[in-house]
Amino acid sequence: MPRPACYPCLIMDIAQRIAQFENMVAPGADPDNDMAWFSLAGAYAQAGRHADAARAYQRCIAINPDMSKAYQLAGKAFADAGDTTSAVEVLTGGYRVAAARGDFMPKKAIGELLTKLGAPVPQVEEVKIAATATGGTFICQRTGKAGTKMARPPFRGPVGAWIAANISNETWGDWIRQGTKVINELRLDLSRDEDGATYERHMRDYLGIDDALLAELNK
Repeated sequence: MPRPACYPCLIMDIAQRIAQFENMVAPGADPDNDMAWFSLAGAYAQAGRHADAARAYQRCIAINPDMSKAYQLAGKAFADAGDTTSAVEVLTGGYRVAAARGDFMPKKAIGELLTKLGAPVPQVEEVKIAATATGGTFICQRTGKAGTKMARPPFRGPVGAWIAANISNETWGDWIRQGTKVINELRLDLSRDEDGATYERHMRDYLGIDDALLAELNK
């Protein structure tokens, strides 16, 4: 069994990650890097700096207004910081973006957050689910759209098995393209454990595998 990480070590790791991503988005570095802002926001949230996380997610949204997951996490960060008004505002906008893009899982999560905050869920036109060209009926759980079921898991383990059971080939292909952007923009070296963990976190965020689901899968 691996030794549990000590609390001071975890704090140091978070502080190092925050410093890394703050350096990446600093003026004169790469301040328009949406992936770096997204990662910085996640590190702030992990450190309990919810107001800072919300602002970083908002910066990510300003650069990439189609990133529906950033709206979801920005709303949660505002709510955790006690700013319900801002949380409702960003979640309402994010719900419409997720609905327009067919991002089923972020849309569902945003709707649940709005309901929890006592705010109305926007009325939007639902994206119609069309059958695949081959008449298939597999529905991707991230997009809510019909697609092609994977022939096998993309990698071993419970997360890979969940992806094969719930994510279409088309959505997985979209992640591969997005993952390449993550690697390039964050300058990740996947031979390094910490960079591999950053890549995996972005993959889980993209596919809708939150911490609660991850813990359930790893039981």
